[in-house]
Amino acid sequence: MIFITAKFPVKPEHADDWPEISRAFTEATRAEEGCLWFDWSRSLDDPTEYVLVEAFRDDEAGGAHVQSDHFKEATSSLPGYLAATPKIVNTTIEGDEWSDLGEMAVDR
Repeated sequence: MIFITAKFPVKPEHADDWPEISRAFTEATRAEEGCLWFDWSRSLDDPTEYVLVEAFRDDEAGGAHVQSDHFKEATSSLPGYLAATPKIVNTTIEGDEWSDLGEMAVDR
């Protein structure tokens, strides 16, 4: 799978609205056949920073994502809401789902 984490520094005046600003892009990406997940979180340390954790089935799915109309629209429109260029970690790993964090196993 292609596993990506990116940090988005949003302009302070748009930080509270970021979920709505990015909603169309998020929903369209989640609907892609090869998207395994596409999840936003807001930083606890910096309320203007959003962290995106996303994964795609394989190179083909990742390629389809960056060639999609909604990706092109997002790369055109979303930077206007950002305070700086997002930082990214992009890697390929084995598997296609989350693993359990054994050190914090919960008995149920």
